[in-house]
Amino acid sequence: MEKTLIIATRNAGKTREFRKLFADFGYEIKDLMDYPELPEIEETGSTFEENARLKAEKISQITGEVVIGDDSGLCVDVLGGLPGIWSHRFSAPDPTDEKNIAKLLHELAPTAITPEKRSAHFHTTLVAARPEHESLVVEADWHGYIALAPKGENGFGYDPIFLVDAFRTAAELSDEEKNRLSHRGQALQKLMVELPKWMEN
Repeated sequence: MEKTLIIATRNAGKTREFRKLFADFGYEIKDLMDYPELPEIEETGSTFEENARLKAEKISQITGEVVIGDDSGLCVDVLGGLPGIWSHRFSAPDPTDEKNIAKLLHELAPTAITPEKRSAHFHTTLVAARPEHESLVVEADWHGYIALAPKGENGFGYDPIFLVDAFRTAAELSDEEKNRLSHRGQALQKLMVELPKWMEN
């Protein structure tokens, strides 16, 4: 029988990545778009783990299902780790991927001629939650640099300005390459090592 995991997100790009990443493990992946009656969970935590835990544990309590909460963000060293947990809403009050990228490039304008000062990493914390059990937490990072301008059509979020090597951004990688290298792909590999045992306990 196929097992169901709910990903605590309404982000179609994120769900698509999870479906591909979980494809080999025999899980049916649903997200919050499949449960329109569920409330919006506010990310009021001050860390990636707190936000991922809030989403996973609350949705698990309501549905009784196993839920994966994911909180991810881009951390730029010269900006003291910003946008960090505010990555999705960096250009608030009406954030979009394009506005977030434009704001970040504007913030980095003074460092445009010094690529070494544009170091950054994507971070992911995954929290698996189910009723009456201690949650499972894994984390991973993906290191790179911020490009001077967006490049590439694949991916979402800050992918078009995240340089993974001297020539390519995350938005220029194939889905397979990105899932192998990315913060979310690395975190999921860690999760899948621990998840079966955690599900049995």
